[in-house]
Amino acid sequence: MKVAIVHYWLTSMRGGEKMLESLLEMFPDADIYTHVYSKKSVSALINKHRVYTSSVNRLPFASKLYRMYMPLMPRALLEFNLQGYELVISSEAGPAKGVVASPDAFHVCYCHSPMRYLWDLYHEYYGGASIFFRFFMKLLVPSLRVWDVMSANLVDRFITNSAYTAKRIKRYYNRDADIVFGPADVEKFEKIERDVKDYYLVLGQITENKRVDIAVDACLALGRKLIVAGGGASGALRRRSTGRGRVTFLGRVSDEEAARLLSRARALLFPGVEDMGLVPIEAAAAGCPVIAYRKGGALDTVKENVTGIFFEEQTAASLSAAIQHFETIEPRFAGRPAFTAHVKQFSKEAFKDRVSKVLAERKRV
Repeated sequence: MKVAIVHYWLTSMRGGEKMLESLLEMFPDADIYTHVYSKKSVSALINKHRVYTSSVNRLPFASKLYRMYMPLMPRALLEFNLQGYELVISSEAGPAKGVVASPDAFHVCYCHSPMRYLWDLYHEYYGGASIFFRFFMKLLVPSLRVWDVMSANLVDRFITNSAYTAKRIKRYYNRDADIVFGPADVEKFEKIERDVKDYYLVLGQITENKRVDIAVDACLALGRKLIVAGGGASGALRRRSTGRGRVTFLGRVSDEEAARLLSRARALLFPGVEDMGLVPIEAAAAGCPVIAYRKGGALDTVKENVTGIFFEEQTAASLSAAIQHFETIEPRFAGRPAFTAHVKQFSKEAFKDRVSKVLAERKRV
């Protein structure tokens, strides 16, 4: 079977790209189509495949400014000739599902997230933009929303990563989606020996929606040690804890260092809202409890009172109360078997098995 995988852009190795790797393991002869391709920023497995790019890849500084070129991407998808492919899998978090497959092809979209800057986070992005970008957002977003909804009609079947994302797909596209968790490399983290030290941890790329500021403020208020590991911390966030001696910013860390940090943390703090989020799964696989805001994909990835607990309001005060409650029940999270049982559903093998079953059905819904 001739397979094409359309991925929004290839500029880093995050959750979407790790999912792409699993698909490439399933389809070792697949061709990849993407808007922007930075060979040095992705894995050897991805680089082994034929990668076709759109004209967006030739624009100035495309590998860094690709998000600025997003309004050009729907039109650029017309450049991809997918005639002759029997299976088309679009990997969607930016424009990807709008490709036109042949009439006999089966088009499955793995939707990591409907584009947040067009939908539920529009006002947040708009509020943080300059006057220049606000002008273009007002001008372009209405037509991009129309295109985004219309392009959903080109998909035979949607797959997504959590119940939370499935609800958003239903809201914006009026389409049902199969939930296929993962894939996370849980086996790698399960091998780590737990050796708890006296600190809490925030792990992952730091963006505004991760609400790392809440974790910083909560730990400062309680006098707890916090390690923030991940690139993107703003100067304002760093200044928030200057001179307190309780918060350490490590910047971007290797996978090995991330695993070591998880093995030693009292708990992972997860105050943001994500569609799924691999970090809580990796934490659970390492036997590290998670204290998460009760919304988004965390409702699937964290099993309450088994692999972690939730806090109810996205505030430092609510997180502080949750940390204090966690410390009163911390011994119940000492055992690994319950963590291991929970994360099996997020493994790469479970992911491949569920995707295979969806493809075998070949139903158009």
